[in-house]
Amino acid sequence: MIPWLPRQIDFPSVETALAEPNGLLAAGGDLSPERLLAAYRHGIFPWYSPGEPLLWWSPDPRMVLFPIELKISRSFAKTLKNRCYEVRLDTCFARVMSECARPRDGQSGTWISDEMCMAYLRLHQLGYAHSVETWIDGALVGGLYGVAIGRVFYGESMFSRVSDASKISLAHLCRYLGQRGFAVIDCQMKTPHLGSLGAREIPRREFAAGLAHWTEEGIEFLPGSWPIDALCNLFYR
Repeated sequence: MIPWLPRQIDFPSVETALAEPNGLLAAGGDLSPERLLAAYRHGIFPWYSPGEPLLWWSPDPRMVLFPIELKISRSFAKTLKNRCYEVRLDTCFARVMSECARPRDGQSGTWISDEMCMAYLRLHQLGYAHSVETWIDGALVGGLYGVAIGRVFYGESMFSRVSDASKISLAHLCRYLGQRGFAVIDCQMKTPHLGSLGAREIPRREFAAGLAHWTEEGIEFLPGSWPIDALCNLFYR
């Protein structure tokens, strides 16, 4: 059994999460900015299907990507240097979420519901949620979005409409975060794709211990819009 969250913003210890399904911690509550930020600071995230109860997760182990450990293959390095694309920050957050919400091949639905979109749009307006976008010839062809608290970027979802478009966004995100002193990108659950790019699993206890100091918001890590004119594609030459 898992607990049903009370009205006040409170979560059980992540150590009480179920082993099967891995990381299921609690149900209920809401997607208010206050609850979402409290959840992320403790290594907890929402994930549920539309029409079902709101579920909260903290898997063990945890998939993370340290920006300096991003793996760039020779072929992808050529793509990054091609300069036929442009990378933008925070110019169309709602569109990126909408694209991420479109069902993947072989899927009939999505976990990114209208309720989720509204909740993260609110976080974006408050300066916590951000989008990284890949553009080609004026068209949005790929990107990702997530939540930044302190020196942690919590990745939520990504999409591609042309080959490598989301990888381009991720590569520039890593470079951008590294230059700003971020410690880690939370990837939540293990996938072969993320593993091929350098993400790896660490024990949940280690991740939670890191969050205790990574999420402290020093003056350089206060929430706010990321600079639109920081065209990250200039980082790769």
